Amino acid sequence: MIGQKNRFHGHNSLSYVYSKGRTLRGSGFAVKYANNPRRKTYRCAVVVSKKVSKSAVTRNRIRRRVYEIVRDVEDQLVGSPDIVVTVYAENIATIGFEELKKSFLQVMLQSEMLGKREGA
Repeated sequence: MIGQKNRFHGHNSLSYVYSKGRTLRGSGFAVKYANNPRRKTYRCAVVVSKKVSKSAVTRNRIRRRVYEIVRDVEDQLVGSPDIVVTVYAENIATIGFEELKKSFLQVMLQSEMLGKREGA
């Protein structure tokens, strides 16, 4: 899980990303992002609607898996982007973690949000 400081807070906190951000699609999800120069760290939100799965357990499992991938690459993020991951396929909960991570990293590389890892 990512830290509390890296999450969105408040009722209208996602509106900036939705209005000014760019969107890239992966298999089963979309990543909307916008650079936020007013912040020092990134922020991330994962949106999984009830249309994806009626089960809260499944929706939370999807959310935790995506947050874990973001946490793994947080040291590679360039700048301070606001990231919103919208999941629209239930198979994200059941596919292998490495496959999901590979797909997510491809989208992140397309967006140029990822830089070189320090020390690697």
